[in-house]
Amino acid sequence: MQNFLSKIKTKASSNPQRIIFPEALLDERILQAAQLIVTEKLAKVFLLGDRLRLEPLLNQYDLVEGEFLECVDWRYKDQFAATYAELRKHKHVTLSEATSLMTDVNHYGTMLVYEGMVDGMISGTTFTTAQTVRPALELLVAKDDFARVSGFFFLVMDEKVYMFADCAINIDPSPEDLAGIALDTAKTAKQFGIIPKVAMLSFSTHSSATHPLVEKVKLATSLVKSKAPDLLIDGDIQVDAAMVPSVASKKAPNSPLQGDANILIFPSLEAGNIGYKLVERLAGAKAIGPILQGLTRPVNDLSRGCNFMDIANLAAITTVQAQLSK
Repeated sequence: MQNFLSKIKTKASSNPQRIIFPEALLDERILQAAQLIVTEKLAKVFLLGDRLRLEPLLNQYDLVEGEFLECVDWRYKDQFAATYAELRKHKHVTLSEATSLMTDVNHYGTMLVYEGMVDGMISGTTFTTAQTVRPALELLVAKDDFARVSGFFFLVMDEKVYMFADCAINIDPSPEDLAGIALDTAKTAKQFGIIPKVAMLSFSTHSSATHPLVEKVKLATSLVKSKAPDLLIDGDIQVDAAMVPSVASKKAPNSPLQGDANILIFPSLEAGNIGYKLVERLAGAKAIGPILQGLTRPVNDLSRGCNFMDIANLAAITTVQAQLSK
């Protein structure tokens, strides 16, 4: 695990990016993480909040404004409200409604990202995933490159790194959606130096069961193969056949994965969310994420059960994403 994270941190510190933390006044884990982020130069930390309220916290955690730490207040609220109302007028958002939304830290933080005043955002210690990412889904969806917005986790066990998707956004993806998630996750894997080996998970292996849910995964796999014929992928496949060579030799002897998948594409958000939490809690894997893909600039969510080290790790990953987005 340390080898993977150390590589990410080295890349992040080579060109630290400006990351806004909108929950600085809401959760002191952000301040604890800021200490580590600034010390290791993983990002340039921007803390949202009135300076008079932030100053006691900065003093408490020995944080000093400078090249790697800056406080951001609400001075742009009216400007952002006007821009947001214009961007969302097709949804009949009024200026009054936009002004009200700019009192929400996630909307305001996302507008800082949209306007290019910062390079990315991390939130979620005190908010649900929906509350954290909704503004990004309104303002920062990529038009090209990625099929759709989805969320993945890095699951790290010893020196083995897995990617689980989608565990954050798409509740019941269609075959086309599922194919897009697989292609996007493979693309992201390459950006992080991982050779993708993709398993399209099901309760069936190579049509061992017949059901519309199996057919969804089979069709999604076919779509991926048609778009990326060189990608190492198999599906429909059960998780043990995808990850355990001895099981693969019995259930799927002709699988190109040979029980060595490192990207697991779940057929639904329900399965993905349950799956990553089981691996994290019962197998002791380190879960980093959810990390969103398919945005023009990175906005990432934190689990409300995270610790300050999780926040610092996600800051390094967000910085790398911001580097790549440029």
